[in-house]
Amino acid sequence: MTVKGHEVRIGTCLLVGDIDKMIRFYRDTLGFDTEWSGGDFAEFETASGELSLFMYSREAFVQAINEGYIPPKGINQTFEIALWLPTFADVDAEYERLSKLDLRFPTGEPTTFSFGIRNFYVADPEGNLLEIGSTHES
Repeated sequence: MTVKGHEVRIGTCLLVGDIDKMIRFYRDTLGFDTEWSGGDFAEFETASGELSLFMYSREAFVQAINEGYIPPKGINQTFEIALWLPTFADVDAEYERLSKLDLRFPTGEPTTFSFGIRNFYVADPEGNLLEIGSTHES
């Protein structure tokens, strides 16, 4: 992405209440790579490069901005993180793998939409939505 002649990389930061639990979910359940060894900040390596997904403890963040924070209850409906897989079959395989775990799937099984996306949603331990999908049938 270019803004006013400068290349801009976009990153997503999750402000998390229980960073240990969230690291375990994204690293151990979803398979994201991280060199995190404790502390209030974690960075995950993705195909989009450094700082494309990172976490910061909510406690440290509210201290940094000198504001209070009230997390949403239940499923966080203010944003989602989309994880795009190569094919529809990969979406189905990931659903099968994750459905054997104690996770929340707000929309149930994968669905193919008329506009060409096959996806499903899973909530992370703090209720953030992850859309796992593909735009390629094969």
